[in-house]
Amino acid sequence: QVQLVESGGGLVQAGGSLRLSCAASGRTFSSHTMGWFRQAPGKEREFVAAIGWSGGFIYADSVKGRFTISRDNAKNTVYLQMNSLKPEDTAVYYCAAVPYYLGTMDTKYNYWGQGTQVTVSS
Repeated sequence: QVQLVESGGGLVQAGGSLRLSCAASGRTFSSHTMGWFRQAPGKEREFVAAIGWSGGFIYADSVKGRFTISRDNAKNTVYLQMNSLKPEDTAVYYCAAVPYYLGTMDTKYNYWGQGTQVTVSS
């Protein structure tokens, strides 16, 4: 069992930065892919970024070059550094985990956090 708790959301102006954190419980954190998804009002949840247990990573095209995902297995924490934020990045951001799978399909992820709100003003 893995439990996830996100933090770091907030209100920021366009062009600004935020860093999201996701703290995971459970001894198997290091063997899990950790992903970030987001859901804007009235829209479906979408993939943002994921980092595999061995350090491989993937990004959605909409965030490439602006967002960076990283993990610290000693702290059981995954981060999402978000730079050059745009109003269209406004959403609730969710952390998710799955053993080994490194991909974009949210249905593959077993564990989810409660989400943290990110609001980017223009």
